[in-house]
Amino acid sequence: MTDDLSRPLGQSKKRFALPKNLPDLRSLPFGRIMAGTGLLIIGVLVGRVLLINDPDGGRPAVTVPISSIEDSNPVAQTVADNPAPAPANDPNATPIEAAPPLPQDNPALNSSITELTARPVNDFDVYIDLLEQTKYGDIPRISPQGVTPFKAYSRPSITPASANGKPLIAIIVTGLGLDEATTVDAVDRLPENITLAFAPYGQTLDRTTNAARRQGHEILLEVPMEPFDYPQSDPGPQTLLTNQPARTNLDNLYWLMARFGGYIGIMNNLGARFSSSAADFTPVMEELGTRGLAYLDDNSSNRSLSRQLASANQVPFTRANLTLDSNPSRAAILDKLTELENIAGQQGSAVGVVNALPVSIATIISWAAGLDDKNIELVPVSALMQGNQS
Repeated sequence: MTDDLSRPLGQSKKRFALPKNLPDLRSLPFGRIMAGTGLLIIGVLVGRVLLINDPDGGRPAVTVPISSIEDSNPVAQTVADNPAPAPANDPNATPIEAAPPLPQDNPALNSSITELTARPVNDFDVYIDLLEQTKYGDIPRISPQGVTPFKAYSRPSITPASANGKPLIAIIVTGLGLDEATTVDAVDRLPENITLAFAPYGQTLDRTTNAARRQGHEILLEVPMEPFDYPQSDPGPQTLLTNQPARTNLDNLYWLMARFGGYIGIMNNLGARFSSSAADFTPVMEELGTRGLAYLDDNSSNRSLSRQLASANQVPFTRANLTLDSNPSRAAILDKLTELENIAGQQGSAVGVVNALPVSIATIISWAAGLDDKNIELVPVSALMQGNQS
């Protein structure tokens, strides 16, 4: 076998040759063939358009049979049986009864609240006029008539101005809603004037908060805020944090607000760092003022700016005097309650915060039963809030 190196110069490999009886393809007129083919295709398309009557242009179509049965469309029949109301200028028209407009210029809004109670509520007795829809669910707002959620959901009570010197005490039980059995027990057994604060993470919050309000309790929403040792101490998802864009914290606040309804305002869960940062806390307090909600400071931080910011934004506000069960024993709680009574006697009112522990709840129930003998009045927390007439 020879290869390219051993083949004599001037000789090449034998090339493949077509059979001699085939025509030479180089001599065929390819341009004319292509032109003819194109003209043929165009002619076929033009002929189809001229000869075939297809208004849909070949698009798929579905044919739906039209029923010949009389009254086959119940919706259309209902509309036909109940025609639209006659124009207002028709002398034969039947007048439509409209709900009376709510008053606009009553500073105390008492008439507005009376009217509001006759207006629609949702499945959890929350006034629809006081709800704004968001991507997270309904959140509180001031009604078009000017009624705030704080005023609408506050429990009627005497206030320091009407107590004639009688000491007033408000107790807030926090941490409810996480354990349904504990929550139901607290709702059923605690006096009506005890205010209940619900964490935003329970699975049955709509049911338990609704039960609390039907039992006569005011309720608050606990909002997680950044403590100084965050994240070692983490109050939960959607915590309001410092050094975040205001839009991020407000978005988290909307998520928290949508967990349930019917609350008079919010209170902090932890939050010593957040509540001491004016740049971060101010937008939140502004939002509360815009939505007609109150703020309760649990007094866990003496650096909190809540009082100043609440006043600047016309937010009903109060600050707790004592946490009653830092030592969760009956004797220690009773000692703190005695201290709270002394504060109320000296200042006219006092606010205590207690956790939803079985021992704390049982102690509060037995203590409250003896208040009449001490000439002390137990009131909901709204009664002791500055700005509670706004």
